[in-house]
Amino acid sequence: MSGTSRPLNTSPNITIVTPCLNSERTIRATIESVLSQEYRDWEHWVLDGGSTDATPRILAEYPHLRWVSETDAGNYDAMNKGIARARGEWIVILNADDCFRQEALSTVARAITQHPEWDALFGDVVYVDAAGREIYRRAEARYDYRVLLYAVDYVCHQTLFVRRHVYQRLGGYRQQEFRSSADYEFKLRLGREHCPVGHVPHFLVNYRYHQHGQSADRRLIHNSIQEAEAIKRAYGNSGGWAAPGPKLIYKVKRQLQKLWHRGRCDLVPGKWKLRPHLREQSQFSSNSGLDRLSPP
Repeated sequence: MSGTSRPLNTSPNITIVTPCLNSERTIRATIESVLSQEYRDWEHWVLDGGSTDATPRILAEYPHLRWVSETDAGNYDAMNKGIARARGEWIVILNADDCFRQEALSTVARAITQHPEWDALFGDVVYVDAAGREIYRRAEARYDYRVLLYAVDYVCHQTLFVRRHVYQRLGGYRQQEFRSSADYEFKLRLGREHCPVGHVPHFLVNYRYHQHGQSADRRLIHNSIQEAEAIKRAYGNSGGWAAPGPKLIYKVKRQLQKLWHRGRCDLVPGKWKLRPHLREQSQFSSNSGLDRLSPP
């Protein structure tokens, strides 16, 4: 769907891609968060991996959606399928249990028109629980390739908007190699290829931690860390005995950037705040076998 209201003088068209599988508990809220946006120049693709619950019935209730339901090879495969179908100038991946916050798309569209040199941009995120109650807010400062490579993956994928032609040039997500961290590899690829990546100091997305979500599963967290280490080595961060030095340096650099650009830094690591919301094993479906991972 593309809306007809154009509140900005220049109105970039945005494609929202939502991968899902057996997401009947959360998909409606995700769809409604898109519909509630004041900005209307968008289309919404939902790539369902062959759900056996009520997800397809819920999708059918929304005539504006563009959606397919077919078996895929996992979350990243669904993302790639959505990117291939996208008609928008810009693409964002919004997972089936996350929601846009008010004015998210209008804020992004405004930033796009103000910064035509950007190939991608990302914003800030609010972590919430199953009931939508706030856990904590994470505000960032800027994209820094070396911080991303040596310290921590701090670019929230659900807030990452990328030009369609950049996906076409760089390729999509390497889902055959990385079942849990292909988005991290792509974010590094943006930096390695010298793509200008901007930051929007606005809370764009509510990122949900709940018992039916992959992000709350300790098995997936462990698997993501293992994959991320392999990705770092491939990008030149060899790790080893000297690794703690650069890691500390770039962690400090990130906090100094936050202090300079945002006027505050993280006194308590965000992962500590999320710990009470993690589970040894959450309940979700996966076409790539992530639901069958062994405990770490």
